[in-house]
Amino acid sequence: MSNLHPIQVSVALCTHNGARFLREQVRSICLQTVPPAEIVLSDDASSDGSVEVVRATVAECAAESGRAVPLRVFENAVALRVVKNFEQAIRACSHELIALSDQDDVWMPDRLARMVPLFEQDPKLLLLHTDARLVDAQRKDLGQSLFYALEVTPAEIERVHAGAAFDVFLRRNLVTGATAIFRRSLVDAAVPLPVEWVHDEWLAIVASAIGRVDLLQDALIEYRQHESNQIGARRDSFMGKVRKALASRGTIHAERGAKADLLLAKLLELGGRVDPVAIDKVRGKIEHQRFRAALPASRIARCLPILREAMTGRYDKFGRGFRGVVRDLFESV
Repeated sequence: MSNLHPIQVSVALCTHNGARFLREQVRSICLQTVPPAEIVLSDDASSDGSVEVVRATVAECAAESGRAVPLRVFENAVALRVVKNFEQAIRACSHELIALSDQDDVWMPDRLARMVPLFEQDPKLLLLHTDARLVDAQRKDLGQSLFYALEVTPAEIERVHAGAAFDVFLRRNLVTGATAIFRRSLVDAAVPLPVEWVHDEWLAIVASAIGRVDLLQDALIEYRQHESNQIGARRDSFMGKVRKALASRGTIHAERGAKADLLLAKLLELGGRVDPVAIDKVRGKIEHQRFRAALPASRIARCLPILREAMTGRYDKFGRGFRGVVRDLFESV
């Protein structure tokens, strides 16, 4: 595609009482070296003047830079909550690429300039995400990247680069929405977004089932960690992992199975756009989660079934491998 006509970007910005950090976030969007074509703001019943902060900041940036970024605003009188608020925003975006934006992060000035050309070079690229630098509420560097906190492995990175993102995401999600940009065509395939899934993990796995997903290891946003985060990122300590292994399983495996059921239904709905092999893998994921949900309360009684399941390879295909085995052996009911 000619650089004279670059792909244009809509920013889907979702807010809920985020006035504290919004000015920095919006300035980092509007003052990009290659600015977006529009910002679609979906505000979820804020009571702190979030919408007014966004409007004022967009106007401030226009006066400062001499270029205005169009702003469209949706104000929800009753909160839709995170997933449906993002769905409202992305449905309303009008340009070929959509960048998700939380209300409290800061973009690197060349974020769009770095990411958009990759979509221009590869028409099959459907979603691209990146690493991020973790900072505190005052933007002090926490000394960790997002990928480090998520324990993203070189093997996972290589599999994503090689076109096997779907297999990676069946094990666990690696995509944080605040770092992601995707094509508008994904919206039609992915909506309605199920509330049982986080919006970014749903968009990522649907994208990986019907197109190419890739990642950049560069940190192109500052991902703010603070007390009001809906979803944060912090690497577990060794003792934190031990506590998780011994914690009650609750309904987590049943919930994961239900999520896989929803994914299977979506992939079947998409028909010929999805490789039948991918559908078979989701069915295997469902069987694995049902097995884990049905494990007996007695740790001793679990040992043989878990060994048999491990020998099928499903712990590696659909979970964290040995870590999942250990958790199933030791967790309480």
